[in-house]
Amino acid sequence: MVVTLSILGGAHAQSTPDWSRVQGLFAEKCTLCHSGADAPLGLRLDTLEGALKGSENGPVLKANTPDDSELIRRVRGQSEPRMPLTGPPFLGDSEIALLEQWVAAGLPAGQGAAVLPEQPQLPRPGPDEIATMAHVESIFLKRCVKCHKDNGKMGPPPEGLRLDSYANIVAGGERLVIVPEAAGLSEVIRRVEGKARPRMPFDGPPWLSEDDVRLLRQWIEQGARNADGDRAPSPTGREVRFRGQMTGRWSIDGVPFTVDGRTRIDKSTRIGDQIEVRGSVEPSGQVRAYRVRRR
Repeated sequence: MVVTLSILGGAHAQSTPDWSRVQGLFAEKCTLCHSGADAPLGLRLDTLEGALKGSENGPVLKANTPDDSELIRRVRGQSEPRMPLTGPPFLGDSEIALLEQWVAAGLPAGQGAAVLPEQPQLPRPGPDEIATMAHVESIFLKRCVKCHKDNGKMGPPPEGLRLDSYANIVAGGERLVIVPEAAGLSEVIRRVEGKARPRMPFDGPPWLSEDDVRLLRQWIEQGARNADGDRAPSPTGREVRFRGQMTGRWSIDGVPFTVDGRTRIDKSTRIGDQIEVRGSVEPSGQVRAYRVRRR
């Protein structure tokens, strides 16, 4: 008989762990992302059936062999990216040991497993509350990180854009994708709303829900704040690039940008044309175009 400590902090010895015990650990550390129909790579850890089924790449748990189980390798840090993606902190030694013991015992289901909600309750800002990274983090982790990370689903992150941490999100990749206080000029919003192509997430539909898009807009308009509530650093001078419909004299999809004597305009552009705008962020937060062309 294997002796271990309860993950709930009890000091008494317990028998070989079963699903009724490990599901609490999954609920606390994993199901923020790995639950529901849009779980990354289809890996659901909110049900025993989902955990045993594994991901679209195959099983992640191999009964009796922890060392050959990809889930164990990920939480140990032997495979990349290490899980959970929100770490550090990662799982503690006692938590990893609990999972190892469960796998080594043959993944027993046990009796009386608690019924957990299919979708975890995600934090949402109250009516008078400022949106922060804490409110939008799960959207990025669940719907974006599968591709936009090192060694993601598509290999290297497209355009060097990693969305696996706050610092990487506000930094952007080859170009800026978040313009604080200007959601309409933020490529992340343009992609999830389908104003720019390809629409994101790349594996959609389903696309983001209206509530998720509204929350992302609120977060950006309120300064793209970190989890502590601090505004994102000013992106003055950073490059942006948009494609969309010209809806006014120097506006794209209803959002204005500025043009001056330094702006290069290729071909004549008219309202209704599909255009590409390349520019940079001014200290005011507006985008000054240095090139506009019809597509």
